[in-house]
Parts: sequence; C-alpha cells; structure tokens
Amino acid sequence: MHTVVELISLANEHLGTDLAPEDAGRDLAELACWDSVHLLRLVALLERELGRPIAVAEMLQARSLGEIWTAAVTA
Repeated sequence: MHTVVELISLANEHLGTDLAPEDAGRDLAELACWDSVHLLRLVALLERELGRPIAVAEMLQARSLGEIWTAAVTA
C-alpha cells in the first residue's frame, strides 16, 4: 500500500464504506459512512497490511483519511 487512494480502497473493500479518492481531505465527521468503529477496524487492517503496529493515539488525532494515511506511513 503506497497511497491514500489504496487506503480508501482497503476501507471500501473490508469495512463496507463507499468512499471516493476525493474524500481523502474531508473531515471524518463529514463522511456519512464513517464512525469510530471504522477507525479502529482500519487501524487493525493497516497493521496487517503494513506488517507493524500502528499507534492508535495518533490515529485518534487524525481529522481526515489523508491524515490517517500520513500518520500510518510515518510512524
């Protein structure tokens, strides 16, 4: 996984969301299909995909899918 678009595809495939690439910069609160359970499940998916632990505290501070992606790849 190398881009935020791949992160969105992962979420759509495994979380049942209907996100588009243009949603990457939108505030998570603006995404009708998003909730805190999705975030926790996405963290687990990212850990599996990246092969390492992800700091949940950093993910909780993220305000968009783009910020989630940045936090995941720079941790």
